[in-house]
Amino acid sequence: MLRGLGADVVEVRKPEQLDGLDGLVIPGGESTAIGRLIRLYGLEEAIRRFTAPVFGTCAGMILLDRNHLGLVDLEVERNAYGRQVASFEADLELSGDDEPLRGVFIRAPRVRDVGSGVEVLAELDGEPVLLREGRFLVASFHPELTGDSRVHERFLELVEEEVAGVRS
Repeated sequence: MLRGLGADVVEVRKPEQLDGLDGLVIPGGESTAIGRLIRLYGLEEAIRRFTAPVFGTCAGMILLDRNHLGLVDLEVERNAYGRQVASFEADLELSGDDEPLRGVFIRAPRVRDVGSGVEVLAELDGEPVLLREGRFLVASFHPELTGDSRVHERFLELVEEEVAGVRS
């Protein structure tokens, strides 16, 4: 999705690969496994020191919360919408946009607590599922699994703001 929007995308597996990046995406997957790999490869502290925008989807959201990397002031519950067989899609109301956003929820985390500085950008049945805190954007669903690029566009806007702020 990001490549299609013109971003130069690279895979990061080692701390030194974060150097010079304008943004970081921590994708969905199995949060326990990703967390172990982050520690194994020395990325945990490198991500904490990373100062550019970060986008976490599903497992990425879990890893960024208070109980894991502690970078976003929210608390989530893993797999709270059910097991793999309970995966679903739903239309979400996206803040600042009239058109519904399709959310794909696969063993998705549920937000249990949100800090006062966290902005809710989309909800499902009154519960936050897309949030922003400063340079962090997190989603409990998988926006990359639809043809809708609006969430990724918002992340790239954060990156552009950061790059423009650094250059000025």
